[in-house]
Amino acid sequence: MSSLHCRVCHQPLSDSPILNYEVMPKSAQFLPKQDDLDNDRSIDLQVFQCIGCGLIQLGNDPVFYFRDVIRAAAVSAEMKAFRLEQFQRWVNRYHLQGKTVIEIGAGAGEYLSLLTQADINAVGLEHNADSVLKAKQAGLQIEQGFLENDNQEINNGPFDAFVMLNFLEHLPDPNSSLRAIHNNLREGAIGLVEVPNFDMILRQKLFSEFISDHLFYFTKDTFIRTLEFNGFDVLECEETWHDYSLSASVKKRVTADLSVFQNQQIKLKTILHDYIDSHIRKGVAVWGAGHQALAVMALAELGNKIRYVVDSAAFKQSCYTPATHIPIVPPSELIDNPVAAVIVMAASYSDEVVRILCESYNGINIAVLRDDTLEIVRELTA
Repeated sequence: MSSLHCRVCHQPLSDSPILNYEVMPKSAQFLPKQDDLDNDRSIDLQVFQCIGCGLIQLGNDPVFYFRDVIRAAAVSAEMKAFRLEQFQRWVNRYHLQGKTVIEIGAGAGEYLSLLTQADINAVGLEHNADSVLKAKQAGLQIEQGFLENDNQEINNGPFDAFVMLNFLEHLPDPNSSLRAIHNNLREGAIGLVEVPNFDMILRQKLFSEFISDHLFYFTKDTFIRTLEFNGFDVLECEETWHDYSLSASVKKRVTADLSVFQNQQIKLKTILHDYIDSHIRKGVAVWGAGHQALAVMALAELGNKIRYVVDSAAFKQSCYTPATHIPIVPPSELIDNPVAAVIVMAASYSDEVVRILCESYNGINIAVLRDDTLEIVRELTA
């Protein structure tokens, strides 16, 4: 049975391989010469599926050169024309003209040289020193490096956008690499990420597409999930290049602005204190010990301002509110130990509680919490 876990979501992989290929090439690069044949050894490829996110992946270790991008695409005139049109369309669609765009895994600059023709400031990051040297000799902006961990900084960042083409499927820790990219981007930055298309491989039954270099086999669904898991919103995802690739345009997810909650908290605290202070001589109670009422009492600092909290649930009575330590009592306490006013904080039960108070407790002022304010239901003359 497998004890392996998904490299993306960390859930267990299938108990046993869903596909096992024996006598496979040990890699797609560094092909043996004649003198190497006696030492060339085949390997077994074991393919698993994550029981959590569904991602198809190898159980094998990565090839030793997984940090290096090695491309033969530069020899294809058709690929060159495709990339030029793709990059220009992407730049135009997301208004990236004049922006700084980094290619992660730039190889010897095969695509980086094309990016420079798309009205952007294109820079590259590549692990292989020889490839970096070739790219620099061609006049390209490129740095040597590889993103191993989340907190790694790239020189001259943060960047306005990034490109990563047919590289993610090689990486044994895609989360760290994607999050490192995320952390080196400006807020709202755009990305173009491309991987081999396993949906097409399944449709066409291309059994020969498995290779030790590719640890992951992304469908559209698992590709989108992986990107979203690492802080990117997927703007579009489509099959490209004769359906062999999945191409996703992404945007760095903007951190949610929750300051509105703090503003509302401060506003409501002032309203509550003013109301309570106007009835402080004879005391004020709260009706409702649900989670919203408990939070309001704590955040509005009502611990020393409320005499008691009324709740009809017997199991809450004789207890105290957490954090504020106000005694919780049955409704009969309003008769035995009367107060000047009751603030109803019973959420969806508030209207029912208000009716009870109006019908059975004539001498009490009543206010009800409605979202971010108090509704005065009954205000008696002193």
